[in-house]
Amino acid sequence: MQRDWDARALENARHYVATGRTDWSDEDFFASGDRAVSEDVLTDMTNICQGRDPKRMRVLEIGCGAGRITRALSNIFGEIHAVDVSGEMVRLARAALADRPNVFLYQNNGEDLTVVPADALFDFAYSTIVFQHIPSREVIENYVREAGRLLRRGALFKFQVQGETRLATDPDDTWLGVPFSDQEAVEVAYRAGFEPRYRHGAGEQYFWLWFFKK
Repeated sequence: MQRDWDARALENARHYVATGRTDWSDEDFFASGDRAVSEDVLTDMTNICQGRDPKRMRVLEIGCGAGRITRALSNIFGEIHAVDVSGEMVRLARAALADRPNVFLYQNNGEDLTVVPADALFDFAYSTIVFQHIPSREVIENYVREAGRLLRRGALFKFQVQGETRLATDPDDTWLGVPFSDQEAVEVAYRAGFEPRYRHGAGEQYFWLWFFKK
């Protein structure tokens, strides 16, 4: 994963983060992150904040890439901690977000979140268009378990997995990740200590899951 995503970052990081274009300008790239967060986060603040002031919330993002979503989240929440397996992506994100003192970026090992300070409980965890690229159910489930370790009780982990179960996948393919059926997603939630309260998009590429820490 690290080797492949470093190579993609060096070739055209913004295209591989958001494949709609190959020639993203700074303005358009980060505006697309604002739109995504407006659609997926700002419309869901009741579940996300649970009565808390967003400016006092600590948020975890898994798979920050070049900082497209991270920047948008930093406009809303008090503190953002974001990880990515690619050192090249993290380098680009740090450059783009150097003006954001509330953003903390880490290169993780592609398997867990031990790089994130364990003494900081998080109020919300989020991941979008990331797990669709991971070819291992075990790795994805471990990320879910790790998110649960870092979240406060009752907090939401909102994320996507690949839901197109008819797709043929390759365990060495770091672009087309392993799919989950609705039942498989529910089983992951319970094994990792979450309540799978809502799900949307089963059978589709963007299968959204709302897991609340028990």
